[in-house]
Amino acid sequence: MTTAKRLGFTQEETSKVVAPLNELLCNYHVHYQKLRNFHWNVKGGDFFDLHEKFEELYEMAKLNIDEIAERIRVFNHTPISTLKEYLEKSTIEEVGTDLSGDEMVAVVIDDFENLLTFMVSSTDAASEIGDVGTIDLINNIIKGLEKKHWMLRSFLDK
Repeated sequence: MTTAKRLGFTQEETSKVVAPLNELLCNYHVHYQKLRNFHWNVKGGDFFDLHEKFEELYEMAKLNIDEIAERIRVFNHTPISTLKEYLEKSTIEEVGTDLSGDEMVAVVIDDFENLLTFMVSSTDAASEIGDVGTIDLINNIIKGLEKKHWMLRSFLDK
């Protein structure tokens, strides 16, 4: 009896890739909501710059979240999709609304570093089974995130 394959991978193989993708998805959702929080609640002299930047970042996060969830569906798995599960499984935590603009930027930088860790785990798992599609997807997200990370770090170097 042969094991059914989808796109050349068994269900067992894709499960090993989907697990870190779902962890990434949960963390990305909490990060996304923090960006919305920061967009709505930033105050001070950098308001206009940060208000626009947080909107740009949450729009980018929204697109990346969709790509990750759809990649999970490609393998006939179900992406985690409830707020309860996002909060239970995420290592990125919610924050309040009383942060300064610089503190918000520092939190986003920390979130980026956290997300990058999950992205590396996802590409490592994909590499083990030869899943170049997931590797390509995540590598593209990594490139964008690393550039934004550099820009936000530069913003804090006033």
